[in-house]
Amino acid sequence: MSVVVVGLSHHTCPLELLERCALDADAVTALCRTLTGADDVTEVAVLATCNRLEVYVETRRFHAAVTAVGQALAAATGVGLGELQDGLFIHFEEAAVRHLFEVSGGLDSMAVGEGQILGQVRTALRIAEEAGTCGRVLGPMLRAALRAGKRVRTDTELDGVGRSLLGTGLDLAAGILGPLDRARVLVVGAGAMSSLAVATARRAGAATVTVASRTLEHADRLAGTAGASAVPMTDLAPALADAELVITATGAPGQVLDVDAASAALAARNGAPQVYLDLALPRDVAPEVADLPGAHVVDLEVLGHELATGNGAVMPALAAARSVVAEEVAAYLASRSAGAVAPTVVALRARASAVVEAELGRLASRLGEVDARVLAEVEQTVHRVVEKLLHTPTVRVKELASGPQGETYARALRELFDLETPCTDPAVVGLGPAPLRALNGGAS
Repeated sequence: MSVVVVGLSHHTCPLELLERCALDADAVTALCRTLTGADDVTEVAVLATCNRLEVYVETRRFHAAVTAVGQALAAATGVGLGELQDGLFIHFEEAAVRHLFEVSGGLDSMAVGEGQILGQVRTALRIAEEAGTCGRVLGPMLRAALRAGKRVRTDTELDGVGRSLLGTGLDLAAGILGPLDRARVLVVGAGAMSSLAVATARRAGAATVTVASRTLEHADRLAGTAGASAVPMTDLAPALADAELVITATGAPGQVLDVDAASAALAARNGAPQVYLDLALPRDVAPEVADLPGAHVVDLEVLGHELATGNGAVMPALAAARSVVAEEVAAYLASRSAGAVAPTVVALRARASAVVEAELGRLASRLGEVDARVLAEVEQTVHRVVEKLLHTPTVRVKELASGPQGETYARALRELFDLETPCTDPAVVGLGPAPLRALNGGAS
């Protein structure tokens, strides 16, 4: 059995394609269940964020699994497989593990070091477990990745110096509007990112903060935590006209602010500049709003460019974070390898125990009445001999488990002693060539 990840990210495809491939929690659950019904796929977990959609599977056959994932992604997103191929990357086994750990540590994010990815990985694990598609392989792998991400944040400075999407967006807004301590801010949405936006705007000293949401109860709850005000989406127009900075993060499937709404707000402002900080995918703000006089749109594409050109201060912390991730990957792989050979060790000792018990029983039946102390001494001697004979191969297979020869040695023991344990070596389960374009060091 092997682990494969097939996905899209801001590294491999444009924002427009990521936007079309965005999936909500229900769609992620459905995708997990669809794939576990595919041939040769035993476990599935899906990591869906604003700048990535990644499918992790445990599989018996690499070729079949990649084909199944590609087809399932096309069906779930409504984007043709031919179009998806240009943006898909594939990682296999150790490369897949390393990729997940780097993602969890914030090393692969658009905003390097951002902390939200940990919650998103945790959500991927929760959804897969609730869907019943994540078990003995992907569950421990995702939990180990979460531990790695936590270590990056506690043992390095990356969390502190890595600029977040929100922080970068607010810096750009301040460059247009001036200091935000006098700004009127409208936050559209009431989810986790909106909550962070409200708290950050308050800390920046915004003159007013207003929260708008489709569900007024949610807007009231969020506003109440930060001394802000709340309005329903039906009263969005006046709030929009009053705001200098509009932050959107709704997670809605379509655009929330179109050109007409923005035009009306700008007209009411008599040409005063207005910044739209769009943190959503799909985008909340129509791209055409950027063409309106006085409107400045900062979306994920703009933020990605800004972050890609401004990471000099992050480099020392980034090196330390990569070191932590490398340690965690090595520890996880060693633990997994030891677990993979454990059935062989158990089977070997069970076979030896069965042979010993059978032979001692045969001896006792032949000897008839024997002094109990003599019989006990014979049994102890036989067990000691067998234990000494098994000691070296048992220790050796555990030592070799973390290296490339571990499974080869375990397989040799299974053959020599005719042990019935399942074969987990990917080299003998029939790997074929990847039917999709393998990028970034993927399998071929």
